[in-house]
Amino acid sequence: MFTILLVLLIIVAILMTGIILLQKSEGSGMSGSSAASMFGGALTGAAAGNFLTRATAWLATIFFVLCALLALVSAKSDMASQQSDLRNELIIQGDAASQSAIPGATGEVTDTPTVPETK
Repeated sequence: MFTILLVLLIIVAILMTGIILLQKSEGSGMSGSSAASMFGGALTGAAAGNFLTRATAWLATIFFVLCALLALVSAKSDMASQQSDLRNELIIQGDAASQSAIPGATGEVTDTPTVPETK
């Protein structure tokens, strides 16, 4: 899931970069000659600006949504690994505590006999 979202994020970032470079800026940018030649003159004038502005807005929205989803997926996978590490540590501590409570369970030989308690 993380890999798919990451690949989509990279694709959206590349598309957004290209569309931003095609937009007309104060210095005319790259849109002056390349946009008309690449799209056969279909993206000239106000229609080009309108389309490129809307496409940039949509791609920016998708970009931020993908970033948020990646953060959630990453946090959940980190949380799961932290919980499993904590669970393993608790199990190990529990086993060590139960073995130390039982004399002779650790494999050590004791010289003193144990007397069971009576009520």
